[in-house]
Amino acid sequence: MLTFSSQEIKDIVISTVVLAFVFQSIAGDFITSLIVMSVVFLTHELLGHKLVAQHFGCFAEYRKWTSGLILAVIGSFLGFIFAAPGAVYIRPTVKKGFAWTIHRLTSKQMGLIAIAGPAVNIIFGFTFIILLPYSLEYASLIFLAARFSFFLALFNLLPFGPLDGAKVINWSWKPWLVAVILGISGFFLL
Repeated sequence: MLTFSSQEIKDIVISTVVLAFVFQSIAGDFITSLIVMSVVFLTHELLGHKLVAQHFGCFAEYRKWTSGLILAVIGSFLGFIFAAPGAVYIRPTVKKGFAWTIHRLTSKQMGLIAIAGPAVNIIFGFTFIILLPYSLEYASLIFLAARFSFFLALFNLLPFGPLDGAKVINWSWKPWLVAVILGISGFFLL
């Protein structure tokens, strides 16, 4: 069951609003961008990373990265978008009785937590593609949500530094490659 602290809710709201502001030039307007970012970004972080981390017995909370949010806003004014608003921070601790116990995560568990966010985006992206012909009234919104879903998945699958791709490859390059191929396929299918 997903639980949220007041600090986490505040960080999620700030990050989502800033991302909506940054991507509004692509989305067309702020409200459209806010709707799309709420679906694409929040599902990546919460239904992906946080839910899987909690499944493995971890304490997991989203925290904004203020410097990343500031860079995103500055970049949007300069004509490029660098969006690193924050991340789900994970502590592999379990409460047993009145005490907290630390346990180690395997590289597979870390890899599954890392790939969960991009996997959610890829699933949502293909779902949006399937919905497009049946929702012509909202086609531009659904198209945009699919596009951002695949973009977010592919960006996070880059195998560098703190991005999800590096953690997935540390576990196994095969699921990483499958996710990248699916993400690229979906992106170009649009």
